[in-house]
Amino acid sequence: MTSSLIVAANLTKSFPGVGRASAPVPVLGGITLRVEPGELVAIVGPSGSGKSTLLYCLAGLEKYSSGSVSVLGRDLSTLGRGALAALRRNHVGFVFQAFNLIPSLSARENVALPARLARRSASRQTIDDALAAVGLTDRAHHKPGELSGGQQQRVAIARVIAMKPDIVFADEPTGALDTATGTEILALLRRAAVGSRSVVMVTHDVEAAALADRVLVLRDGLIHSELHHPTPELVLDAITLAKTAV
Repeated sequence: MTSSLIVAANLTKSFPGVGRASAPVPVLGGITLRVEPGELVAIVGPSGSGKSTLLYCLAGLEKYSSGSVSVLGRDLSTLGRGALAALRRNHVGFVFQAFNLIPSLSARENVALPARLARRSASRQTIDDALAAVGLTDRAHHKPGELSGGQQQRVAIARVIAMKPDIVFADEPTGALDTATGTEILALLRRAAVGSRSVVMVTHDVEAAALADRVLVLRDGLIHSELHHPTPELVLDAITLAKTAV
């Protein structure tokens, strides 16, 4: 079994065209990558380059057309719906721009929910520690409607922390937040990529991408370039080059 948490090889994805006679629309054109334990990997690129589609295929949320994806040594194409759901439930955490909190539940209950759904015990201390890690101890009993956008995103991250997943997928986690709050959220995600846990993040924010260990720059469904520990300026230059490349 490979030590890489995620391995993708020649990954392609096409969506059906509009109309019966329309040809499929290619979105990913053959992507090969690995994500190692403890890495924060950012995926950037021009609009329509396939960033979110790649993330969803790697996470098993979207079926790919060809190629292969292995998560924690398990080939996603061999897993039935139940096994795939169990893999995500037990080993994967998600942070999305939309927060995805249950409005009728308190912050504490939202953080505890994944463990309940997985029929695992999550101690009060685990939940308390997760809320404390994101600075929301005093908001534990507030419902999402009583929290700011930044606080709701913190609850979403506390939920991931309490799960202790092996991999965290984040899709534009700061897209709905102001700059200061977004910076705080990114710092939390940066700290989440530690030990054996990895974070894979799609972002349009060059400052956010520059926090990553590696940055994958997509163009037209392909990896156009790869950066290691770059500055925001280098990320911006790489995205600009991807936009203008012939």
